[in-house]
Amino acid sequence: MGKLDYVIRVLDSPLALDAAAWNALLDDQQDGNPFMRHEYLAALFESGSATPASGWTARFMTLTLGGQLVAACPLYVKAHSYGEYVFDWAWANAYQQHGLDYYPKAVVAVPFTPVPGARLLARTSQDRQALVQALLDWCQAQKMSSLHVLFGNEDDIDACSAAGMMQRHTVQFHWKNVAPTLPHFVSSLPPTLPRKFTDFDDFLMSLNQDKRKKIRQERRKVAEAGVKFRWALGAGIAAADWDFFYRCYERTYQEHGNAPYLSPDFFQRMAHTMTEPWLLFVAEQEGTPIATSLIATNSIFTRTSDGFDHLEATKRQSVVTYGRYWGALKRVDCLHFEACYYQPLQWCIEHGYERFEGGAQGEHKMARALMPVKTTSAHWLAHPAFANAVEKFLEREGSGINSYLDELSDRTPFKQG
Repeated sequence: MGKLDYVIRVLDSPLALDAAAWNALLDDQQDGNPFMRHEYLAALFESGSATPASGWTARFMTLTLGGQLVAACPLYVKAHSYGEYVFDWAWANAYQQHGLDYYPKAVVAVPFTPVPGARLLARTSQDRQALVQALLDWCQAQKMSSLHVLFGNEDDIDACSAAGMMQRHTVQFHWKNVAPTLPHFVSSLPPTLPRKFTDFDDFLMSLNQDKRKKIRQERRKVAEAGVKFRWALGAGIAAADWDFFYRCYERTYQEHGNAPYLSPDFFQRMAHTMTEPWLLFVAEQEGTPIATSLIATNSIFTRTSDGFDHLEATKRQSVVTYGRYWGALKRVDCLHFEACYYQPLQWCIEHGYERFEGGAQGEHKMARALMPVKTTSAHWLAHPAFANAVEKFLEREGSGINSYLDELSDRTPFKQG
């Protein structure tokens, strides 16, 4: 089936999309996550967080066939590179030094959200390939300097590579709920199958002595400061807790001299239109809230008549949580580690989640057993000479990333032998 069979549309707002059709297409993807849901993307737009005024001009692309949505992606035209987490400032500077404009450029991404997953939503691989070609054709027609598909999944990257786009790798740190098994060389004992951790102490026992001791010391400091945690999920997050969370979130940015990317209205919309995925941890001292961390899940819990929360089945291979935001109004030693890592990991173990994605950057996460993971983006540059130079740069950078991953693997926090 040829390209001309598709009806291609470019929309200037996520509100112009059929929300049900978009979400249904997302649900068919292997690595869908809540940040690609229509409610999330619409909230970014309606709250003013991702709009032309903030440098994110929506140009969502859809492909229909026989009146049915078969492929789509969140496309934005950018006048800067903020909020992307795949850093191309050096490329922009090189263009400027040669009297060329790097902006506007086009990105397929979720604004301010470096979470890997499906970006090029499609029913079939052929539909996805058609979407990539439509993106490239549109960028050339609109005289974009470049196209960047950020934090795509394997299907996305394969389609982009088949269309001649270049790959770029970065490193994140993720935790897996997998207890160590017997080494394969212990032939005198029967093999053991991978299993999830039974509790936080079981997890700690998988670490080497130094890391185990350090985590216990850090948790003890928080407990001895009189800090206790509670958590709330989805509709159980009270309006007052959402308000307190935003005060903490805003404080984190202010302490670094920046305005927060996301507005209060964005989180209010999350509380009303997409409440299910959110999990909020609140730290209290003498009954007074002092800090919060907010994570998201790709699954939904429901409360049944027996009083217990049950995980609803999903089409995805893994049930995953995503570390997103944190903030504190009072300084307590090691509170950040407790709120952002130990509380979420303990929750994941208790509720059977398989992975916790800790977000971009941060080697310090390895000491908490979040291990390095390679993430991939795809890039196309219109200027042939710059495309050639960037391709050579990415080859060198890719070799460096592989060496870096090898180096990190030698610093594993887990027991050896």
